[in-house]
Amino acid sequence: MTQHLCRLVKAAALMVFLSVGTAFSAQEQLDPEVTTHREKKQGVVGDKQMVVTANPHASAAAMTILNAGGSAIDAAIAAQLVLTLVEPQSSGIGGGAFMLFFDAEGDRLLSFDGRETAPAAAKPNRFLKPDGQPMGWLNALVGGRSVGVPGVVAMMAQAHEQGGQLPWKTLFEPAIELASNGFEVSPRLAGLLAKRHNPGLAKLEPAASYFYPEGKPLQAGQLLVNKPLANTLTILANEGHRAFYEGPMADRLAATVQSAAQNPGDLTSDDLANYQPLLREPLCAPYRGYRICSMAPPSSGGIAVAQTLLLLNDSPMADMASLSIPAVHRFAQASKLAFADRGHYIGDPDFVRVPIDGLLDEAYLAERRALIDPKKNMAKAVHGAVEDARRGDDESPELPSTSHMSIVDRQGNAVSMTSSIEMAFGSGLMVNGFLLNNQLTDFSFSPAKNGVLVANSVLAGKRPRSSMAPVMVFDDNDDLYLVVGSPGGSRIINYVSQVLIAVIDGDLDIQQAINLPRVSHRNDYLALETGNWPEQTIETFEDMGYKVKVRDLNSGLHGIQRVKNGWLGGADPRREGVAVAN
Repeated sequence: MTQHLCRLVKAAALMVFLSVGTAFSAQEQLDPEVTTHREKKQGVVGDKQMVVTANPHASAAAMTILNAGGSAIDAAIAAQLVLTLVEPQSSGIGGGAFMLFFDAEGDRLLSFDGRETAPAAAKPNRFLKPDGQPMGWLNALVGGRSVGVPGVVAMMAQAHEQGGQLPWKTLFEPAIELASNGFEVSPRLAGLLAKRHNPGLAKLEPAASYFYPEGKPLQAGQLLVNKPLANTLTILANEGHRAFYEGPMADRLAATVQSAAQNPGDLTSDDLANYQPLLREPLCAPYRGYRICSMAPPSSGGIAVAQTLLLLNDSPMADMASLSIPAVHRFAQASKLAFADRGHYIGDPDFVRVPIDGLLDEAYLAERRALIDPKKNMAKAVHGAVEDARRGDDESPELPSTSHMSIVDRQGNAVSMTSSIEMAFGSGLMVNGFLLNNQLTDFSFSPAKNGVLVANSVLAGKRPRSSMAPVMVFDDNDDLYLVVGSPGGSRIINYVSQVLIAVIDGDLDIQQAINLPRVSHRNDYLALETGNWPEQTIETFEDMGYKVKVRDLNSGLHGIQRVKNGWLGGADPRREGVAVAN
């Protein structure tokens, strides 16, 4: 690392840690689906540029890159590389990502698909037992069978070609510095390790020795060095992204998958060499005079968020800011309908027709909207008749360990990027200093229903359906207004939709909207975040016909809002993320 950039990194890191104070509190000891009620965070205002990521180290690295003249894409790449080290439970270069990029000068919006792909040897029965029944997800996720070809490195290189300003090599310097010299393990990471949530992590080497030295989980505050990752990042910095997909690094990755002690896989060096990120058309829809843009399939996030909002277009939703019973009810009903369509129609569009226009057609939405009773919960929603294609409904666990970042640079360029390795700590397989994903478990475990193929069934080279929903919102002047997204598995759709409604309809600022108690309905039950609901309210929902579960809902929303004085950044109090501005 150059001495100048090294000084910038250390200064930025100090600024971040001083600004967040208790970001690494004892309350952060959670597993991916468990959180506790914590104090609301305060938004951060900046007049030039803004970074919100899931970890103070990553936010510091991104701001360092911006201050060195980098673009929003440059900053996102630096942040993702650091997250590989400091937040290994959620994302990393062994996984995949979706990125929205707004090019302010060119007034264009691009979306990058870095989703993992199934190996060439993959078949539809991948997650079926010999008796034809689906595997249990805890058994399926560990080891090599669940590993898809990682896409995030190739996607970052593609994005850098489109909007990078600094040299590729420079973007690796903050992560190499941290991996070489060490970082303090956060209470969140330590807490996850202590709970042993991933059944393979403490059993599979070298991950077991790295995360459980002498059989004991890493402790909060412990200095953690990762020389193999530092070496990997140095090679990628010097040789470019193809060194990840071809040569010794790729061969070791493939061998690790194939020789896994549990569920050995079939990913090969050729699968890695053949991987290509894709530049896709963003999915945009109107709402209350705004233009809401997100990812198109294979992510279901963008289309399900758009459907949820459009189904509510004719309903008063300002009270979602105060979580009134009528507003929550309407939100839940719209969510049920969107999830029913999602489970039936959405898959990789390169393998199955996805009727996007039909699902967002106003005449079709009017038919679906008419199913909402203002006073009563509908029965389990079924998909609508968009087209005649016969398909089975999906079965995928879609787990919540993911990370989101939102970034705006001084030129007004912006990135909304959601990345993931799926389960906490992915497949449990570690190679070249990083963990490998288990994203293939996002495919439907049952390839067909009643003899009809599921849109999200496993096929060679196919991308599994996702719920990741990086979003950008443009106002009636077509100026960038919001940059937001969240982790949370399939609940990402609910988390992002709720925040958009709270800001646009409820007139809350982005931090206030993120601080709100979470509400979720995935066409299963009404989930209300623990600690916020009077018993009378719960009884009212039950009287309306809901099955209600009051439970912890661990979003990780990170957003940026254009305000009069510049940008307002909001970070989710449920995790350790921070907003940094200047």
